[in-house]
Amino acid sequence: MASEPQQPSAGPPRKVDVFTGDVIHHDTYPEINPATASNCTGKAVLITGASKGLGKALAIGYAEAGASLIAVAARSNVSSTVTSIIEAAKAAGREEPTVLALEMDVSSTPSVKAAAERLTAEWGRLDILVNNAGYMAPFNLLLDADDDEYMKAWDVNYWGTYRVTKAFLPLLLKGGDKTIVNMSSVAAHFMGAGGGAYHISKFALIRFTEFVQDEYGDQVTS
Repeated sequence: MASEPQQPSAGPPRKVDVFTGDVIHHDTYPEINPATASNCTGKAVLITGASKGLGKALAIGYAEAGASLIAVAARSNVSSTVTSIIEAAKAAGREEPTVLALEMDVSSTPSVKAAAERLTAEWGRLDILVNNAGYMAPFNLLLDADDDEYMKAWDVNYWGTYRVTKAFLPLLLKGGDKTIVNMSSVAAHFMGAGGGAYHISKFALIRFTEFVQDEYGDQVTS
C-alpha cells in the first residue's frame, strides 16, 4: 500500500551552513571590542528595541565606544538599559553619555512621530540610527498561521523599520555620520517551514535597505 505523502513540519529553521569560515565567534573578540577598537566620541545614536537582548547589548557597546548621546527606544521600560549604559561607559573609561529614554512603539506611526519630535527638540541631531526592533511570530504552516501574528511580524520587522527610518531620516540628513543600520537576519536567506512571516519580512527588509541606499546613497549610508 502506498504511503501517505509527508507534510512539511513546522518548527525552528533547520540547521544550514550559513557561515563562510571555520571560526564562529560567540562573543566580542579584541578586533571588534568597542571599548578599544572603536571611537564614537561626540556621536549621537538611536537604538530601537533597546529594552533587552541585542538592542540593549548594542546600547552598551556604543557606551563603551564613547558615544556622547545615546537614545534607547522601546515599548517597554528601558530603565535597566539606561543604568547599564552609564555603568558600561564608566567601566570603559569613557565620559558618561547623555541618555534619552524614548517610549516608542514601532508599529504605531503616531508613537514614532512623537519620539522623533522629542529627540529633535532635545538634541536637534542624530548621527546613527539602529533599527533593531523585531518580532518573530510562532512557527506555523501557512494554513495554520494566525493572521494577526503573521501581520504583526510584518508590522514590526518591515513597516516598523519603514516608519522609524522615514521619521528620523530628515534629522540624519542634517549632518553627522548619516548612518542607518537595519537589523535583518540570516533567516532572510534560507527556507524554514512555518517561519514564513519572519523569514519573508526580514528578506523584504534587506530590499528596503537597498532602496534607501539607492535613493539617498549620496547623503546617507544604510
